[in-house]
Amino acid sequence: MSFWTDLRITLFGVKTYKVKVGNVERDLPIVEVAPNVSVALFNMLGDTEVTEAAGKALAQLIPDGVEVLVTPEVKALSLAHVISRESGLPYIVIRKTQKPYMINPVAREVVSITTGKPQLLVLDGQDVPTIKGHKVAIVDDVVSSGGTLHSLQQIIEEVGGEVAAVIAVFTEGQERPEVTALGHLPLFTE
Repeated sequence: MSFWTDLRITLFGVKTYKVKVGNVERDLPIVEVAPNVSVALFNMLGDTEVTEAAGKALAQLIPDGVEVLVTPEVKALSLAHVISRESGLPYIVIRKTQKPYMINPVAREVVSITTGKPQLLVLDGQDVPTIKGHKVAIVDDVVSSGGTLHSLQQIIEEVGGEVAAVIAVFTEGQERPEVTALGHLPLFTE
């Protein structure tokens, strides 16, 4: 597993940040998410090559004893699927909306750096037995401010699970020693 980055400006004047996951390279566009704060936008949706490379690498980093994976929808869902396939561990998806079919859902509100507004995280009560009494690894694409991570931990602990690991493709901004990641993305401030 190799990882490297560098800052570039494309022919069209768009600033990008080059990353490499395994043998897959991508130029991430640098986008403003708040006044004077920009991020290198990592979006795995629809990128099978990056998802497979990251998932295979992260599956090797899951600590012994983890029994189930938990991931927030949407962007990390395909990543959790690859890690599940590679590790043989089941995965649970924490939804971003409450659905009418959910039985006794457990919900938390969070503000993510990329959305900038409150969003809901909801665990369907039908998934509680898969988490309760088990060691859980949270799977995400990018851990930045930690808001989503904190809400996921609260939900898991409320239903009787134990967070044994947090794994992500990238951390972003401040260092996050509690997260096992393949690389780190800086925040860009002007």
